[in-house]
Amino acid sequence: MAGPSRSAARRRGTVAAVFLLPALLLLGALVVQPIGYSVWRSLFDRSGRSFAGLDNYAALFSDGAVRTALANTAVWVVAAPAAATALGLVFAVLTERVRWGTAFKLLVFMPMAISMLAAGIIFRLVYEQDPGRGVANAVWVGVHDTFAESSAFPRARPRPDAPLVADGSGGYVTRAPARAGVPVALPLVGVRPEELPDGTAPARAAGAEPGRVTGVVWQDFARGGGGQRGAVDAREPGYAGMRVEAVRDGRVVASARAGSDGTFVLPGAADGALLRLPAENFREPYAGVDWLGPALVTPSVIGAYVWMWAGFAMVLIGAGLAAVPRELLEAARVDGANEWQVFRRVTVPLLAPVLAVVLVTLVINVMKIFDLVFVIAPGAVQDDANVLALQLYRTSFGTDADQGLGSAIAVLLLVLVVPVMWFNIRRMRKEGAR
Repeated sequence: MAGPSRSAARRRGTVAAVFLLPALLLLGALVVQPIGYSVWRSLFDRSGRSFAGLDNYAALFSDGAVRTALANTAVWVVAAPAAATALGLVFAVLTERVRWGTAFKLLVFMPMAISMLAAGIIFRLVYEQDPGRGVANAVWVGVHDTFAESSAFPRARPRPDAPLVADGSGGYVTRAPARAGVPVALPLVGVRPEELPDGTAPARAAGAEPGRVTGVVWQDFARGGGGQRGAVDAREPGYAGMRVEAVRDGRVVASARAGSDGTFVLPGAADGALLRLPAENFREPYAGVDWLGPALVTPSVIGAYVWMWAGFAMVLIGAGLAAVPRELLEAARVDGANEWQVFRRVTVPLLAPVLAVVLVTLVINVMKIFDLVFVIAPGAVQDDANVLALQLYRTSFGTDADQGLGSAIAVLLLVLVVPVMWFNIRRMRKEGAR
């Protein structure tokens, strides 16, 4: 009996080897051979003809670009998987409690259908500095302007011969004190007609009022030319809403805002005071946040990654959540636990194996991140957003290519990924042995 059984075992082994051989050949050709060649190439210089030993590896840690890439990769490994997993957990738990949870899951998972290149192009536009084009800054500027409205006259200024001079704080002040009953003319230029606030009317010369200081602040320029400099013309618009202050001994004694025609009236307390157009009239519009500047480019790209991969985490965690015994959750509620305690002390511990799978998968994924950084980060800040995979590409295939150093970066990246993969395999074996 032993002979036939051994023969059958050999046949089964042969059949298994025949079916595994194509996969092993592909694995060797597409994985093992490139890894071996990369290790071998990393031991040679730029030309590939002179043996350099470990010089390329020593150069890695003296190269500022590689050190920046290592630091940014560490930020990615810590922040991106944790944020995507946390969001996926929150989405998976909350969508179980709403009737339209399936539709919400579909919307959150949809970015996974988009390639990294397409997502990078989308977020390059989202992060545009111009609020008229970038969604992020459009929202940010809208919220900011709700609480701190910007000026309508950021580029307004007096001519050199005007009765106004700069006050040193961004505003303008009259050369001579104002007098009650004597109208004051405050001409300015520099605002395009389409930038004037709504409700602006043609300027009107202010009339004299006994015991009060009157005046007009207006655009001393009309399209097409004409008119007299320093005098109000019917074709010239008033500066509606311009704030005018009366200042005496450095203290504001009265203030007013110009009407739609640019005229204003100050009480008798302004008599003998200098008139000031404060800096708030000329504050530049808030331009939003420089999302793709050196300080925020890495968090911004991580945000795009989380947008894509939170759906992946949500689906896996949701599958694990469906297997959680509802009796345990109900028992915790019966024992007096509130929803936060049920979530923290029951749901999360039961989901720990699934969370570990998601977290480790995303860690391996972000260590090789390339597409999003390459597409989203502008050329001027790619050095600040640099990661190992991008540095590998730039070193091996850039204008000053050094494939010896590039191969050393590839080996370093492999060495960093292997421990995470080993941890994942060890964890899966433990789960299988239970």
